[in-house]
Amino acid sequence: MISRLPLDRQLDSLRATLSRNEVLTEVLSRTATLGLPGWYVTAGCLFQTVWNVVTGRPPTAGIKDYDVFYFDDTDLSWEAEDAVIEAGREVFTGLPAEVEIRNEARVHLWYADKFGVACPPYDSTEAAIDRFAATTCCLGVRTEQDGRWRVYAPHGLSDVFNLVVRPNPVLAPRSVYEAKAARWQEQWPELTVLAWPEPSGTDGTAATEATDASATTVTTGITGTTNVTTGSLPQRQNV
Repeated sequence: MISRLPLDRQLDSLRATLSRNEVLTEVLSRTATLGLPGWYVTAGCLFQTVWNVVTGRPPTAGIKDYDVFYFDDTDLSWEAEDAVIEAGREVFTGLPAEVEIRNEARVHLWYADKFGVACPPYDSTEAAIDRFAATTCCLGVRTEQDGRWRVYAPHGLSDVFNLVVRPNPVLAPRSVYEAKAARWQEQWPELTVLAWPEPSGTDGTAATEATDASATTVTTGITGTTNVTTGSLPQRQNV
């Protein structure tokens, strides 16, 4: 199990696995040229690449798009975000995949209309990644100038590699989680889908037992320093 490996080996495994998706590595490379603040490639294109590799499918199978999140709260207008989207269209020209770019500083302006629940303003891209409907989705990767990868994985990597879909009941409604999980399980029947937690009792345990409190933020590469945050305790590690 990957959870039993040292953290640096977990990250090496993640990078090696994701690198088998040549479209993904090209998206990472081209996104870096846009100079977006706090950007990550995130969500389905990452964990679904892992699922594909683990289950022996082509690395790009079933991946409908590649999500790029960034955070710019200096201009919350649609026009500013649309300008970035248009710049992205030029950068990603010729790529055999759809790339969707979103400014996470603006999500609270439209989230309620789309999903029926209010979303507080985010203060970072990481805060947005934290609130995906499933913990498996909570994964972000970007490349640094020295070629290393920065990985944000607030729930660790075990569930992703073990094909476990676990609810993350912090923002998205149950219906969103269940619809996504059903769609994923149809495409990847090897998945284990965990049920949405029932409302918590007086001790508050039921609502939290479906989630994993560990957090990992890392920059990984062949050489250099890796910055790691596990829970609230900062650590440093060389790889």
